[in-house]
Amino acid sequence: QVQLVESGGGLVQAGGSLRLSCAASGSIFRINDMAWFRQAPGKQRELVAKITRNGWTNYAVAVKGRFAISRDNARNTVYLQMNSLKPDDTAVYYCNAELDTVPIRAYWGQGTQVTVSS
Repeated sequence: QVQLVESGGGLVQAGGSLRLSCAASGSIFRINDMAWFRQAPGKQRELVAKITRNGWTNYAVAVKGRFAISRDNARNTVYLQMNSLKPDDTAVYYCNAELDTVPIRAYWGQGTQVTVSS
């Protein structure tokens, strides 16, 4: 059993910053990719940022230059530093982890609400 627990969401004014954390626990040998997704009301869940075990990163165009993803492999934790937040960033943010298993298994966190006021 693997669990992902997110923290760090909240209410912030436009232009502000938040840092999200997601810690994985349970029967984990190794985690490959870790990522953050978000889902706004009435919209589909979308990829925000992804990071490989070796630290290669990929960002959605909408957040490039404002958000930074990082991870601590020893702690099985992924972070998302969000700066210059905009009202359009308002969504529930979910972390995702792909375990190094055959077949690959992916797990989701429960989500954390981020609300940016104008």
